[in-house]
Amino acid sequence: MAYIYAADIYCDSCGEVIRKRITEEGKAPSDPYKEWSYDSDEFPKRAGDDEESDGPINCAAGEECLEAETLPSGHKIGKQFGGLTTDGVAYLREAIEGGGEVAEFWAEYYGEYL
Repeated sequence: MAYIYAADIYCDSCGEVIRKRITEEGKAPSDPYKEWSYDSDEFPKRAGDDEESDGPINCAAGEECLEAETLPSGHKIGKQFGGLTTDGVAYLREAIEGGGEVAEFWAEYYGEYL
């Protein structure tokens, strides 16, 4: 699973930390399991890991992600997850053609789409 919060997508670990922080601040909705009762800008909503996107999805926490992926250079990016739409595959192919370490990582992760 993943979390949608404040117009971004977070991995499970980071989403849970955000939920815990908001709850400890006393700002959580009265029933966080009734997700239709609140806006994702107020509290992280659950989303499926298999959601499809028009581009690769990494946890919005970036290098601070609790499940960060480490690239060969040692640079970290947020955990990778999700599937790709047809447009997402086209975007991925363009990114790979452009080269770069992140594009190479995406090529390996999304290899089944190529």
